[in-house]
Amino acid sequence: MVSQPIKLALVALCGIAAAVPAPAPAVVDIDERQLLVQPYVPIPTTCPSTALVRPATSISLNEAGYVSARKKKADKALAAWLKKQGNFSNSSQPTVGFTSSGGGYRALLCTAGVVQALDGRDSNFTTSGLYQALTYEAGLSGGSWFLSSLAGNNWPTVSYLRDNLWEQAFQNSLLVPANLLSISGLTEYAAVTTELAAKEAAGYPATIVDPYGRLLSYQLLQGADGGVATRLSGLTKLSNFTSHNVPYPIITTTGVNGTGAQCVPPFSALIYEFHPYEYGSWDTGIAAFSQTAYMGTKLTNGEPTISGACTAHYDNLGYIFGTSSDVFYDVCAVIEPSNSSSSGLQNVLEGIVNDVHEPDFQDLFGVYVNPFYKYPGSPMVKDEEVLTMVDGGATDQNNPIWPFIQPAGRSVDVLIVNDNSADNTDNFPNGTEIIQTYQNAEAAGLTLMPTIPPVDTFVSQGLNKRATFFGCNETDTVFIVYLPNVNYTYDSNKPTSKVQYAVAETDAMILNGNAIATQNGTAGWPFCLGCAIKHKDGSGLPEGCDACFEEYCYFQSDTT
Repeated sequence: MVSQPIKLALVALCGIAAAVPAPAPAVVDIDERQLLVQPYVPIPTTCPSTALVRPATSISLNEAGYVSARKKKADKALAAWLKKQGNFSNSSQPTVGFTSSGGGYRALLCTAGVVQALDGRDSNFTTSGLYQALTYEAGLSGGSWFLSSLAGNNWPTVSYLRDNLWEQAFQNSLLVPANLLSISGLTEYAAVTTELAAKEAAGYPATIVDPYGRLLSYQLLQGADGGVATRLSGLTKLSNFTSHNVPYPIITTTGVNGTGAQCVPPFSALIYEFHPYEYGSWDTGIAAFSQTAYMGTKLTNGEPTISGACTAHYDNLGYIFGTSSDVFYDVCAVIEPSNSSSSGLQNVLEGIVNDVHEPDFQDLFGVYVNPFYKYPGSPMVKDEEVLTMVDGGATDQNNPIWPFIQPAGRSVDVLIVNDNSADNTDNFPNGTEIIQTYQNAEAAGLTLMPTIPPVDTFVSQGLNKRATFFGCNETDTVFIVYLPNVNYTYDSNKPTSKVQYAVAETDAMILNGNAIATQNGTAGWPFCLGCAIKHKDGSGLPEGCDACFEEYCYFQSDTT
């Protein structure tokens, strides 16, 4: 028999469809038992022999093993790229990472263009081949959409994703209520409602992040039912990952005390990171990580609450990048559900949730069983049974730099930071986000973050309108190559709230991203980029690098 929530959803949808001059699809009975074996639903499993929780004293052995093998390939690619740029030494190579900021579809598409211009498989620019030299790649919010679409589909080219998924999916976006609630969205609406009902039946309450992540997945992931079976831990089984052909992916989110009725996190809020092997936080107050594959397991002091009983399949990739882009916390109230195409997106999403339970304040958040419950090393959350999280940029740290400036962390030498934030009414960055990370790092006693000037200096020196190097005269920090969104070839300052892009808009945004990566063809830029990457070689740099640093560096003494 059809469960009551699903029946109501299908009846409502059929009512909408009846107004359209097309036959309504048949309603198929759903066996309640089948709901429990849905790919979206967490399932019970046996526990591993390895510890499920560990202190954040280093990266995990699994990550270290991956990075060691990846670095060998990245070094060869970097050496080949540098050889094309000038007489750079190849005796050793730095570890290079890449981050993509939040900013909805604007961030996804700008980042896509930047990565395409760095990808030797997909472009023929002077910057092409540098993507193959990356060891790490991180994203949050819209940046996590790009990273997840890339990684979740086994790292194809941007051209492939553009032509075979994004163009049509973004044009017919399911985040537009009129599209979702039309006959063309009926299949997805019914599928998502069924999945939420199954998750609830399995004992895991759904929130607004569930339908949000699932509807985004139809636009970002290939595979049956919008890539519903794609899991973060499952990335470790994909061929490009097992071959160490790609940078290690990291997604960040922001912690909030949702169980205590807090909705807007403070600037000092905990930053969580999710990657294929682990999830957790470096921050004091948690300082621990747990295994991603067993996300959803109830633990007490790092051990299964019920001996030998673990959970799998909670780490749905759509739910995680949905959490990283969860801006609904800002409503800061119980959302009124609606099934009307004239309602706001949050009301329509809550309408889907309302089919499985009554609206609740906790619906605003991504909700995770707390793996650090009663864990002494995590005093800030050890008394919470669940962790609640929101958009990774909720505290103005819209660039996921935090994972790379931890003292016991990843030893990244150079970080390429693509900032697509909307800091002003013109929807361009003005340095606010990277400045906040610098200020938070200082407050936390983290010394790897280079000096970032205040907003007035940032803007007056035009650092938000061109590539800038940070850390030029600081020997013990990460060296940052900052690439802000600039409208070189197209008006790329689309509002974050824009959730539908025509095919021509998608293509134009990606092309402008190419221009961001290449600095719109500025003469000498690839050589200067090589100088930045090899900055710590010091006297081993070729002639001409000093002129590059003079042009692109922000020096700490420049602060006004």
